[in-house]
Formats: sequence, structure tokens, C-alpha cells
Amino acid sequence: MTLEILTSDSLSPLRHGFFTRKGGASSGIFAGLNCGGGSSDQNQAVEINRARVAEAMGLTPDRLISARQAHTAEVATLDAPPAEPPAADAMVTATPGLALGVLTADCQPVLMADPEAGVIAAVHAGWRGALDGVLDAALEAMERLGAERARIRAVIGPTISQRAYEVGPEFFDDFMADDTGNARFFANGEGDRLLFDLPGYGLHRLRAAGVGHAEWTRHCTYAQPDLFFSYRRTVHEGQADYGRLISVIRL
Repeated sequence: MTLEILTSDSLSPLRHGFFTRKGGASSGIFAGLNCGGGSSDQNQAVEINRARVAEAMGLTPDRLISARQAHTAEVATLDAPPAEPPAADAMVTATPGLALGVLTADCQPVLMADPEAGVIAAVHAGWRGALDGVLDAALEAMERLGAERARIRAVIGPTISQRAYEVGPEFFDDFMADDTGNARFFANGEGDRLLFDLPGYGLHRLRAAGVGHAEWTRHCTYAQPDLFFSYRRTVHEGQADYGRLISVIRL
């Protein structure tokens, strides 16, 4: 099966892609293009999957860089392939021939670029990272490499949508403590449950930070099991583990 790659005209002409789960070598609950080395999938299958992604981006696997993600606001600025994956949830580069890839399974993959300056970023923005400022930190790192916010284009890829993202009152309290205006990203659910609009919040943070353009591809990871891995769907179905999607951008 061939790879299925979602792209955005907003990031053109830069080579990029939000890869779906189609076209990979993994099987079972990981069936398809699982690129998560932290999963319990077979290492060989993950390596084959990553090699297919690198080939689709026109690079060798050693030029496809991903990080050790931990829901932080840490950013790694790269000018060459690192000896070890950096401990960060965002990566930035101005070096041609490097591809930056983030892994997600409901969290927001955010690809950003200032094509004129030749600066790109790939960000893993779950609720905690987004609240703690990972998107803002990535923009600041891009500026240090010569990017200008007014020229930066940011695209949020497949992520969990509000209708599928049920949270508790303590989650709501965290966002209210930061900014009471965040109430607009929550809708009432059953009982004391609330529904959180993660991509809506991500777009708000990007636009408030002054990027020239921000959009969401409007794909929900939870709602489309044939296309996307979803941590929350896996939990609801009682599965032991879950695959990770990869989103990549390169110069």
C-alpha cells in the first residue's frame, strides 16, 4: 500500500507532509505506518516505516530527525543531524537537507516555515506543551535564525477534535489559572465533564503570537481509525499500546 500524505498549500513550496497510518510495514494494533520507536512495535518495522518517510521526503533516513518528546516547552535548534535525539518538543533549523519530524497520536503536530528566510520548525504541542508555551518558544527560536513572525506560516495537522476530547474540572482549572479567556475553548459535556478544543487553542496561541498565517487541516485523529492512530481511542478500546503518526518538514 502506498503512503498517504496530507499537505497544505500554505507551506508550499517547502517539502512537507502529515503522514497518515497508510502504507507502513507494521501489523496488528500498529498496522500501517507506525513511526514511534517508543511503542512496543517491532523495531525493524518502525525502521522500515521511517525509511519510507525519509524516501518520500527525498532524504536518507539519517537526515530525518525526531526528538525525545516529553510535553515540554523545550526547543532544539539544529544545524546537523544530532548524535542522539534531542530532548525537546520542538525543533528548528535553517540547514538545507534536514527534515524535522514530530510524533503524535492525538496531540497537535505543528509545522511552521518562513520560506523567505529559509527557517522551519516542527512542534509537538499537546495541551500541556501548548499551555506552557512550546509554540511561542519555537517562534522565538525561528526568529533567532532570521525568521520574521509576520512571514511565518503555521499549519496544525491531524489532532483530536473537541467532540472527542473529554476532560475533567481540574483540567479546566489549569487553563483558567493561565487566562480566564480560555473558557471559550471548552464546551459542556456529561456531568462535570467538559470538551476541550485543542486545535482551537493552538490556533489562538499562534495568532496571538503574531504569525502571518495559521490553519488546521481539520482532520480528527480519534474519529478516523483507518487514517490515524489515536491514544485516546486506544484507551477506550482497551488496547495495550498505540502507533504514532509522523509529521515532517524539510528545507
